[in-house]
Amino acid sequence: MRRIARLPWELLKWAFGWLVLFETRNKVLLAPSAVRLRRFENAETVRLTAGPVRPPEALVATVIATHRRPEALLAAVASALGQTVRDHVVIVVDDGAGLPELPADPRLFAVSLARNTATAGVVRNVGIRLTRSRYVAFLDDDNRWEPDHLEQALAVLEAPGGPDGVYTALRRVLPDGTDMDILSVPFDRRRSARESFLDTNAFVARRTAALHFSRIRRTPKVLPREDWELVRRYSRRHEVRHVPCATVRYLVNPASFYTAWEGSAPPV
Repeated sequence: MRRIARLPWELLKWAFGWLVLFETRNKVLLAPSAVRLRRFENAETVRLTAGPVRPPEALVATVIATHRRPEALLAAVASALGQTVRDHVVIVVDDGAGLPELPADPRLFAVSLARNTATAGVVRNVGIRLTRSRYVAFLDDDNRWEPDHLEQALAVLEAPGGPDGVYTALRRVLPDGTDMDILSVPFDRRRSARESFLDTNAFVARRTAALHFSRIRRTPKVLPREDWELVRRYSRRHEVRHVPCATVRYLVNPASFYTAWEGSAPPV
């Protein structure tokens, strides 16, 4: 009887994909948090754009969300500023905890939210909305890019007939600095319904109205993550391709403020 009772759920997971089903549940149960956070995001965007200093404009803007990791943030900023692409601006958005002293670079612009949201999507959305670049890239404060990350992405995006978005391969690194593996999965929207291989640290995309993160407040145990939701939704009407070159050093970080690694595997 127990096996029979599980059958409809197993059929639904097979037909639609467990990630799609979980995200549908999130939108039903967690919608109130998204409404409140959208209001806060709007208010913060107005507040931060009212000041006398505006972010510089460039071909591509990198948004770095941060929260209480000053040393890691400085390393992430250095890897973003160290890109071979020079037509580039870096936007650091602090989730209400305060910023360390950052390098004096005209390509770097940093702001702090008025309060902590604990919602990575809202923090990144403020960064997106503060910029006016043609392309947007994303980097978390505990990850790093190889110097040619943006060069590799833009070579595909700017080519004749190029896609709207690309993501490179991730070199996943353990806290002791050793390599765990390389995650390199060609884009397949049907496969993405069942496998969580999409991460915005590797994603560079053309700015459109679809390029915004979910405002749902996702505790570390809420799956799927906002990275998956953004790329999958963006790919509904935009072409996305994979660049099989490992340009991101991605820290598998058990202490991550936004991600619970013990709960990141798909349920059985």
